[in-house]
Amino acid sequence: MPPHLRIACIADNTKRAREAYRELAAQYNFVNIPKKPDPSTAKGLDTIVVLGGDGFMLQTMHQYMGYNVPFYGMNCGTVGFLMNSYFLDDLPRHIEEARRHTLHPLSMYARDVHGKSFEMLAINEVSLFRQGRQAAKISITIDHVVRISEFAGDGIIVATPAGSTAYNSSAGGPIIPLGSNILALTPLSPSHPRRWKGALLNHHSSVMFETLDPVKRPVNAVADFTEVCDVVSVAIHEDTKTRITVLFDIEHNLEERIIKEQFM
Repeated sequence: MPPHLRIACIADNTKRAREAYRELAAQYNFVNIPKKPDPSTAKGLDTIVVLGGDGFMLQTMHQYMGYNVPFYGMNCGTVGFLMNSYFLDDLPRHIEEARRHTLHPLSMYARDVHGKSFEMLAINEVSLFRQGRQAAKISITIDHVVRISEFAGDGIIVATPAGSTAYNSSAGGPIIPLGSNILALTPLSPSHPRRWKGALLNHHSSVMFETLDPVKRPVNAVADFTEVCDVVSVAIHEDTKTRITVLFDIEHNLEERIIKEQFM
């Protein structure tokens, strides 16, 4: 490994990812970083290589985004939309030649029925779900204007472009090209308004959800994989101050993948 390039490597706890780590560690002198992030250990670090699937990549970006170094994923899992192909040779060259994509996460501020507040970030999406058998009833406010006074359904999603190919796409939401400066607002099984298909929002938009009957019709909010139960209100906006850099090989760049997803 070139002496000027300092690389850390983190592997998922699966057989395939651990084997890949052993192969790479035998060839490259990786920098050790603690499982509990400590920004002081990031000094001089150039890249974090992540071995696993999209879920583990997302988890690792959340865990180490404070390091302010790029993430280079290598697919050792089942889904690899955010990952590059796994290989053994010329890792430093691939990292140096990779294309950079900057992601801005969503900031979610939620308040529950007990008055407790929660703040968290979502790289893919913020989702609201009904907790019980009855449909959730939610008011939707965009930029301080009430757009739907009473939405009824299983829930609703606000997705970033990078996350638009994940749960948002499975729920019938649009796939959004990177650089489009758009967020997807996607309903989950809406019963009212029955034919509402969702909306595309400017990425600077502020979104406010308020549950209309939080006791009878409890709703949970999820920022990527972190869940808050029994929410009363959820405020969402793009966190432009937080920058997450992801590296992609030229032949597997994220922009091309998002375009391809729209023609599959």
